[in-house]
Formats: sequence, C-alpha cells, structure tokens
Amino acid sequence: QVQVVESGGGLVLAGGSLRLSCTASGRMFRVNGMGWYRQAPGEQRELVAHITSGGSITYADSVKGRFTISRDNAKNPVYLQMNSLKPEDTAVYYCNADIRGSIATTKVDTYWGQGTQVTVSS
Repeated sequence: QVQVVESGGGLVLAGGSLRLSCTASGRMFRVNGMGWYRQAPGEQRELVAHITSGGSITYADSVKGRFTISRDNAKNPVYLQMNSLKPEDTAVYYCNADIRGSIATTKVDTYWGQGTQVTVSS
C-alpha cells in the first residue's frame, strides 16, 4: 500500500523560515501530482501549493512570493520552502499525492499524510 509522510514542521518566530518535506512510498507506478494543504483550528482545509509531474505549479494567493514548492524529480519527495512566515500561517500542513498504482490500471487515487504542525509566533 501507499504511505505519505510529512516532516519538518515546528515552532518559528514571525519572519522566519521552515522547510517541509513529503515522501510517498509503497506500491506506485506513477505519481501524477503532489500538493500541500493546511488547516487552521476552526477552518476548512485549504490548498497551499501543488506541483504536477510535469512541473506545473499552483500557489494560494496568500503564500505567493513567500512559499516555494519543488520536487527532485517526477516522483518524489516534494518540498515546501516557507519564508517570511506570519502568525496566520499557523496550521497543520498536510501533503497529498495523486498516485497511479500500477501499469495495469489508469485509476489514480489520492493519498494523504498525517500532517505536521507549523506554529508561527509573533
């Protein structure tokens, strides 16, 4: 089966930086895209950044110019470099991966990690 694991969260002062990492492992033929989402207490989960296997990138307006998503190759891991952090960036950050399980199928499933806490203090 597939597992998605995030790392790199923590506590940082406003204006500081953190780098999150996400790795998918297990039975995979192709990783179509990977993304970072976040959920603050009492809020809905929202997209932060997404990158396709071809390298196309989408950012939430709130993080443009401050966050950078990247991946080493067309598979994984995927990283989220977060600079100029603000208290409003405080949330649990989740990674997801759209994975085609085998060459025998075109079906793509989405897998989520457990999340990593990012806390930005003012």
